[in-house]
Amino acid sequence: MDYTKRDFLKAAAILVADAIAGTRLSGLTGRRGASPNQKVILVISGGIRHAESFSPDGVVHIPHLSGDLLQRAILYPRVLNEGVTGHFNSTSSILTGNWQRVDDWGKFPPTTPTIFESLRKQLHVAHSDVWMISSNKALTNHIGASSAPSYGPAYGANVVFPKQLLVSTVENTVWEGRNRNLADRSQMQAEIEAILQGSNYEGLGWNVFDAAEQLDPQVRSTIMDAVAEYVAGGPTSGDELTYHVSVGVMRKFAPALLVVSFSDVEVAHFGSYSLHLAGIHSFDRLVYELWQEVESNRSYKGQTTMIVLPEFGRDPDGSSTNGFFNHRSQDDSCRATWMMCLGAAVDRPQIVERPVRHIDVCPTLAALLGCKQTDVLGSRLTELRA
Repeated sequence: MDYTKRDFLKAAAILVADAIAGTRLSGLTGRRGASPNQKVILVISGGIRHAESFSPDGVVHIPHLSGDLLQRAILYPRVLNEGVTGHFNSTSSILTGNWQRVDDWGKFPPTTPTIFESLRKQLHVAHSDVWMISSNKALTNHIGASSAPSYGPAYGANVVFPKQLLVSTVENTVWEGRNRNLADRSQMQAEIEAILQGSNYEGLGWNVFDAAEQLDPQVRSTIMDAVAEYVAGGPTSGDELTYHVSVGVMRKFAPALLVVSFSDVEVAHFGSYSLHLAGIHSFDRLVYELWQEVESNRSYKGQTTMIVLPEFGRDPDGSSTNGFFNHRSQDDSCRATWMMCLGAAVDRPQIVERPVRHIDVCPTLAALLGCKQTDVLGSRLTELRA
């Protein structure tokens, strides 16, 4: 069979989503609680500077965000990250409404409740209604629940790192059975089946599921045939897989709150500006395709707000920290980002020039979902209608 890399990722996403749907974890099958006022999808990217996005020279890299999506959106062109400009702390600050200053590799949870926890505790929303799907492994350890008393994992989200499942499976098998850059298919199939049907998901980046029922044979056959093409063609986008798994979760569970974290732009740390730009182009396209799914999915159309923002920018060119490579300077280039809001909570398209902060996102999400986020430093964005 002739498979493209995207065919492979679509098949892989079906496999992962089916594994999720096959679980019998009580949190997923429990009785659903009160319904939030509307659904929310929060899309977070790794570091993107204004220079490569919403600047006169940068909009070429984001044709969907700056074109058809902007025409129906509220745009906040100045969104400040006043906390730690690392991935775990930035995303935790967005999800809690308070600046977080914990280990940035996800070794420790946020110190105050996440929006996931508040939503589940106050509205008794089922575990299957709150999800985070991430391309960044650092976000999968403790991002779903905080260390706050009376909250924690009992009220946390389902957090999934699809790439680790895929990479671990392929890597383990390829190095054990390489043959002209193609792994033996029977060995590949046995390896994938063993991992999917086993119980050690935590070792593969999953932190909620501990079992999966037998997968559909046709789905399994498709993924096995596609694996060989993947191995021969080399690495492909983790964000693509994250996107396809997100769509699979939307179609199978229709969660009230879905957080999607993309990170292909972080290839910048390896010093490739062209690949960093490619990651921005990919992010722009995947956001657009995610919005198309919202518009075509009966569980989401007309009742969903989608909010899109980067975690931070990147350091300025010519800086002592190697410019676009990193994100740890105090300059606006690193600390000032942007945010776009689409959908049900948007009364009219507009550009809001006043500065807002990352920590303003969480209380805004809480208002949209009909719960309260108490003891937060952030303030609700009044341009979005709850």
